[in-house]
Amino acid sequence: MIKNIPKRNIGQTRIQVSELGLGCAPLGGNLADLSRQDAAALIRAAMENGIEYFDTAPWYGFGRSERVVGDCIRSFNYILSDKVGRLLAPGAVSDPTIYGMVDPLPFNVKYDYSYDGIIRAYEDNLQRLGLDRIDVLLVHDIGTFQHGEDNERYLRDLAQTGYRALIELKDAGLVSAIGLGVNENKICLDVMDIGLWDVFLLAGRYTLLEQTALAELFPMCAKQGTSIICGGPFNSGILVGRETWNYSKAPKKVIERARQLNKLAQEHSIPLGAAAIQFPLANSIISSVIPGPRTKRELLQILDWYQTKIPNEFWSAIKNSGLLHEQAPVPNLV
Repeated sequence: MIKNIPKRNIGQTRIQVSELGLGCAPLGGNLADLSRQDAAALIRAAMENGIEYFDTAPWYGFGRSERVVGDCIRSFNYILSDKVGRLLAPGAVSDPTIYGMVDPLPFNVKYDYSYDGIIRAYEDNLQRLGLDRIDVLLVHDIGTFQHGEDNERYLRDLAQTGYRALIELKDAGLVSAIGLGVNENKICLDVMDIGLWDVFLLAGRYTLLEQTALAELFPMCAKQGTSIICGGPFNSGILVGRETWNYSKAPKKVIERARQLNKLAQEHSIPLGAAAIQFPLANSIISSVIPGPRTKRELLQILDWYQTKIPNEFWSAIKNSGLLHEQAPVPNLV
């Protein structure tokens, strides 16, 4: 059991999060068949081991994740991020497996990044959570990765009125930090012209496998005082033995790169998952790393990896291999 997980600030705010958090997409049945009882057991195990930061969204099981997260953390000293940009309307989708969901609640999604849409989403989130507080409010899945050509319209809505809703909520003390929750670097750069952002929850773009965010995004974030929450540290599972990447089957070149990384880890007698969890935390711009375990057993494995001692020789070897961006900091290596 871990007694104390260090905390880090989000951007220039006073809010602090545990540097290891819990991504709660699987708790809603996203890409996982997880009962409410098992989801609750997973959350309890996280809390018992010092994890105080939780991330959820209406998208995760069309409200399922929010319901179980809220019920479990209600009397706990938590920090919670939730998301806006999707409203839930009554009526089940015909085939939830298209979205990778198992047994979602009977709703469907309407995208709305306008002022009214963001205010309503925030209020709806609190109702589903059964909580009176959301600490970090993130605009979810805006960008061409999700919306293609329609993103121009959604980005315009966010710029013209949606951002004002976020600022009003923050200025009123209803949320402590605002940002995006996305899978791509470009949209984070695009919204820099809209206003100031405390944090970007960026999934899959700064990991042991990929460090594309170092080129432009991280320098801009450092300049503006925006921090990063690292989602998807295992790149959808490719770094822990699965052949999925970016939520689908991994291409051969990605599988080969993961194989090379794993070979180096084996040569130094460490699990690759441990390196994947610890690598992002070496960068001072990272506030938290939030894997999304599907079971309590997976969570306990992640906690073990978080505490695994990794020799400097491994980090030296991986730097010398050319598998990491030359500017990527690594743990312990001076």
